[in-house]
Amino acid sequence: MIRYVDFITPEEYMELRRKVGWMEFPLEEARNCVENAYMVICVRNDADKAIGVVRLLWDGGYVAFLSDVIVDPNYQGQGIGRALVEAVIKRIKDDIKPGYKVKLNLNSAKGKESFYEKFGFKIRPNEDAGAGMDQWLTL
Repeated sequence: MIRYVDFITPEEYMELRRKVGWMEFPLEEARNCVENAYMVICVRNDADKAIGVVRLLWDGGYVAFLSDVIVDPNYQGQGIGRALVEAVIKRIKDDIKPGYKVKLNLNSAKGKESFYEKFGFKIRPNEDAGAGMDQWLTL
């Protein structure tokens, strides 16, 4: 039975990143990622092993960021990613104040754009917005 819980250890978070080939970083930084997020959902299997995660970064203002939709490759295609994204959208809708507007942003992994389009996300650039941009900073 798969369970959705609100806690993941930094070690589990980094292990999931490794499994999908994403960049690794120090555990202290990973701890900040999971402890300071507005919302974290961890998906656990029967053995209580972390098999998925999502983070929502939001300060209650008009911009929120959907981060780290990760599902262990052995569990992909089972609707887990969909459930994680739906949970984030529901949480914002539940917590938003009347009259507020929230723009939920994300950086899609290459080739996964069509997955997010199913939830109403728009590919950039488009007629209204330029390309999303980012940079990695390091010392």
